[in-house]
Amino acid sequence: MRIWMVSPCPFDRSYGGVQKTAQMVWEAIENCAEMENPQLLCYGLDCVDRRNHNGSRHCNQSKLGTAVGAFLLPGRPADVILFWHVGMLKLMPFLRSGKARIIVFLHGIECWKTLDATTQRLLRRVSMFLTNSDFTWRTFLHYNAAWSDTPQRTIPLGVDAPTPAIPRPDGPSAALIVSRMQQSEDYKGHRQLIRAWPLVSQRLPDAELWIVGGGDLQPDLAALASSCSDGRIRFQGQVSDEAKADLLERCRCLTMPSKGEGFGLVYLEAMRLGRPCLVSTFDAGREVVNPPEAGLAVDPDDSAQLAGALGRLLSPGTEWDQWSARARERYNSGYTARHFQQRCLDVFRETARQCN
Repeated sequence: MRIWMVSPCPFDRSYGGVQKTAQMVWEAIENCAEMENPQLLCYGLDCVDRRNHNGSRHCNQSKLGTAVGAFLLPGRPADVILFWHVGMLKLMPFLRSGKARIIVFLHGIECWKTLDATTQRLLRRVSMFLTNSDFTWRTFLHYNAAWSDTPQRTIPLGVDAPTPAIPRPDGPSAALIVSRMQQSEDYKGHRQLIRAWPLVSQRLPDAELWIVGGGDLQPDLAALASSCSDGRIRFQGQVSDEAKADLLERCRCLTMPSKGEGFGLVYLEAMRLGRPCLVSTFDAGREVVNPPEAGLAVDPDDSAQLAGALGRLLSPGTEWDQWSARARERYNSGYTARHFQQRCLDVFRETARQCN
C-alpha cells in the first residue's frame, strides 16, 4: 500500500489541533508494516523539522519549496493521497497523482463556507471525504451541496493513552475553559460564561471560573469579567501542556459551550482525566460528550440554563462521581490516540484495495 500525505507541518511550533492530529496519523502510517515507502509533504512557516527522516519527510517553509517537493516526490505514484487540510489541495497539480484515490480530511471552520472556484475544481478528483464529526460534514454540505453524493466517513479524533484514575479535586469548585480568545473566534462561550457567573455564584459562592488562553479578545473579556464578577473569574493566560494538565486535574468540569466546534480535542483531554464537560446544543461537542453520559449540553445564550448546568457539574456528590466515571470510560473505550489511528488506517486499507 503506497500512501502520500499532504499536510500542514506536524512539526510546527504553532501546534494546533490540525497539526496534532496530523502527527498522530503520520506516525501511524510511518510505523505500519503494510506501507510501501510512505511520503509526507508538509508546509509550515515555523517548521522546526525540515530533515528528511528515512527519506520520507519533506518539510518546507516556503510555498514554492513545497510545490517543488511535491513534483519531486520519489518512487512510484501513490495508491492513496491524503490531504489533511482542504487548503493543501492546491498542491495537487504538482503531484504525480495518476490513478491515485484522493482523500480529504475536513476539520471544521476551514470548510464551513462556499469554497473558491479553484478548490471546487480540485474537489472533483476527491474519492472520499473524512470528517471529525457528523456536524462538520453537515455544515460543509450546507455551503457545498454539490458534494453530497461523494463518499464520506466520520472519523472521531483521539488523544494520548488512558491514565490511572485521577482523585476528585479537593480545591475550590472550578470550571475550566481552554481556548483561544480571538475576535475571529468569538463563539467559544467565554462571554456567556462570564455573564452567567453571578448566577453560579448565587448557588455556589466559592465557585471559580478559570480561563486559559490568549488573544486579541482577552482585554474585552477581562473588562466584562470585572463588571460581572467578585474576583471569582481568573484569567490564567497561555500555559504549557503540563500546566494545562494540572489545571484539568484540579478543576471539577471542563466548560466550553461553543457554537462552532468541529470536534474539540480539549473535551477528550478532560474526559481522559474523569472530568465531565459542559458543551452547547449547537455543535459537535454533543457528539464527543454524548450528554448526559459525560456531561451536559445547554443553550449558551440562556444564562439561567447555563448557570443551572454549571451548578450541577461543580457540585460534589454521587451525580458528579457518576459523570466522572462515565467520562473516563467513554474516553477509554473509543477516544484514545490508538483508536483514532486505527480508524484512519482501516479507511486507508479499504481505499487502497479499491485501486487494485
